[in-house]
Amino acid sequence: MTSHKAIVSGISGRYAIALFELAVDGKAVPAVEADLASLNAMIADSSDLNALVTSPIYSSEQQLAGVSAVATAAKLSPLTVKFLGVLATNRRLSSLSGVIRAFEQLVADHRGEVSATVISAKALTKAQEASLAKNLKAAIGSDVTIDAAIDEDLLGGLKVQVGSQMIDSSLKTKLDNLAIAMKGVQ
Repeated sequence: MTSHKAIVSGISGRYAIALFELAVDGKAVPAVEADLASLNAMIADSSDLNALVTSPIYSSEQQLAGVSAVATAAKLSPLTVKFLGVLATNRRLSSLSGVIRAFEQLVADHRGEVSATVISAKALTKAQEASLAKNLKAAIGSDVTIDAAIDEDLLGGLKVQVGSQMIDSSLKTKLDNLAIAMKGVQ
């Protein structure tokens, strides 16, 4: 396994590493992963919860009370509840989205998965995603999780980024390259 420091960094990374190590020791990685995914969705869906987590106008006591109420209502695991309490007490709830992303990276590394960012002109179907994941796995040699995004400016094709490697087979790039080549002919 790669060093945790090589995967994540900064304040969010340090908190994610601490949570990940506690989850591994307590054999609670799947539960914490599910809790954080659920919490992330709740924050995205609720402007009030988002404000509570990100706004500095709330005191640490108010943030602690708020996240404790949310955690209880959502029936989050005890480790996640304690972790949210630590973040609130230390005035680090604003780093929660970064902690969640870093935790996801640590879990993926722990499982031997690689994350690929795929940008397409239209949303990929499940079959297309599965086929792409299969082809990427064959090329890379590891399981690949796909983080899909849409950019209509691409016109067609894909941009795939795995780590520092970028594969750009978008129609826009091909047309841009053709235009540059045509200018050179004149």
